[in-house]
Amino acid sequence: MTTSPYDLAVVGAGPAGLAAAVTAAGLGLRVALLDAGERPGGQFYRHPAPAFRARRPEALHHGWAAYADLERRLDVLRAAGGIRYLPAHHVWTVLRGDADSAGIDGGAPLWRLHALAGNRAEDERPVQVQTRTVLLATGAYERQLPFPGWTLPGVVGAGAAQAMLKSGLVLPGRRIVVAGSGPLLLAVAGSLTAAGARVPAVVEGSAYTAYARGLPTLLSVPAKLAEGALHTAALMRRGVRMLSRHAVTEAHGTDRVEAVTVTRLDHDWRPVPGSGRRLACDALAIGHGLVPQLELATGLGCATRRTPDGGAALDVDAEQRTSVNGVWSAGEAGGIGGAELALTEGELAGHSIARALRGRPGSPRRAARLTAGRTRLRAFADLMAAAHRPGAGWTGWLDDTTTVCRCEEVPAGLIKEAAGALGAHDSRTVKLLTRAGMGWCQGRMCGHAVACLAEAEASADRAAPHSVADRRPLSCPVPLSHLAELPESS
Repeated sequence: MTTSPYDLAVVGAGPAGLAAAVTAAGLGLRVALLDAGERPGGQFYRHPAPAFRARRPEALHHGWAAYADLERRLDVLRAAGGIRYLPAHHVWTVLRGDADSAGIDGGAPLWRLHALAGNRAEDERPVQVQTRTVLLATGAYERQLPFPGWTLPGVVGAGAAQAMLKSGLVLPGRRIVVAGSGPLLLAVAGSLTAAGARVPAVVEGSAYTAYARGLPTLLSVPAKLAEGALHTAALMRRGVRMLSRHAVTEAHGTDRVEAVTVTRLDHDWRPVPGSGRRLACDALAIGHGLVPQLELATGLGCATRRTPDGGAALDVDAEQRTSVNGVWSAGEAGGIGGAELALTEGELAGHSIARALRGRPGSPRRAARLTAGRTRLRAFADLMAAAHRPGAGWTGWLDDTTTVCRCEEVPAGLIKEAAGALGAHDSRTVKLLTRAGMGWCQGRMCGHAVACLAEAEASADRAAPHSVADRRPLSCPVPLSHLAELPESS
């Protein structure tokens, strides 16, 4: 794409990626900003399609002013040549360059990013970007825990319901139960009710009393407390029931979901016998938090850490550096924490990269404020993750016929057989025996559930972690014709 390498290539134009790109470019770096979306903002700042001609897209968002400022700075820096913004670019791998090509101060090679440009198969073309440093701001996707009936039409992810509203200006139904675990549920329910939907209940698997264990951390983020209180008060005014320690354990319907069974849970998330009741609905928005998207990072060999909710996230230092020289990360890839934390980490990373390449650290006072804010917000994020961690007993919702891997139509019984009778003690072996996780989504929908079932059934290794970051050479589907066209040095 370019004969001279960029100083920095940012993968992802959500809050973290935008903040990093405009900060680094503002400090004199030449930046390429690649994103799979057609407009900047990522999943958080989704835009309605241009055809809708929405007059007030900010009405569907929280914190729109921060995005508007980033977009303005992006436009100014693009015009000045500091940033090249590349939308509809799906980065599928990042590779080290030639050994004799110097990256940071001659101590690391250049990087080559391979991407598919275009959002339609007939228009896709291969693209390469060379850069001295890389920042991964790849965001996250929803964590789903399967249950009988979850494949019915009308059952959507909680985040997906919000995305439908933000980008398509449509609702998944008129009477929508919101369920799962995590603070996203309150925001989703608030958006749906504000748009005219009837939400009979918000069904939360955890107990909010779990936050009491981190009272000092809570008091350090009064704005977060106020935001949660405002969401809850608004929902209660609209007649929404708030059910904690409950879960949707079955969805009912023929051509579409018509009702759900809501069941009380014990402390390990096991269904309490006899506590189930039906709620009528025509849609279910469900999700159990978010999972960092790590494929590009783990493909590079970046170290990960175990998160308080049992997942995996990138291990970064105080300047957002990963364990791989020349690669930084910011935002949800380092642990789920929300837009404010992502903006903070992105700006911190931009300062760090500018200092590494040009010795331009920016304002020390600003960096100190960012570091303090990052520490405070990351502590709150870890508290949230621990409070909403799904209990091991959720697998009691499933019967042997419940589909776990939707792409390959693998039922729970087959996974249990592989992990028990066939001796598969980890999700990778289960995948080889059952094809669970080998479909189009590559385990994004079922990976956590398969790992949990494997751990529950594998009595020989009770200490096996139930969320391990996969290492894949490709982070998204790539046509074989594009791979065949790559030079041998790639």
